Amino acid sequence: MGQFVIVTFKPKAGKEEVLKKIVLDHVPTLQGIGLATSRPAYIMKSKNGTIVEVFEWVSAEAIAEAHGHPVVLEMWKKFEAVCEYKPLNEIDECKEMFPGFEPLN
Repeated sequence: MGQFVIVTFKPKAGKEEVLKKIVLDHVPTLQGIGLATSRPAYIMKSKNGTIVEVFEWVSAEAIAEAHGHPVVLEMWKKFEAVCEYKPLNEIDECKEMFPGFEPLN
């Protein structure tokens, strides 16, 4: 059974466009190696520039496999160079009853 996740990426100063490109390739890369389902990812931006991504892993096992997969590890290095991962509750919109975000895809 699949597992949906919500990931937030806070760009480092001056890295917004690079981060956006990496995020747009993120799920297609995972799909290409069989770790994410064929459902499309939803990618959006908060008012403070944090990118929010919602996607579906194939399974909990796929998540575990990702932590040792060389393609995923290389991709995660790219993320770490341009952003910080943040908890969802640190985004101001998420404190609202019905948070709204700017679509990026």
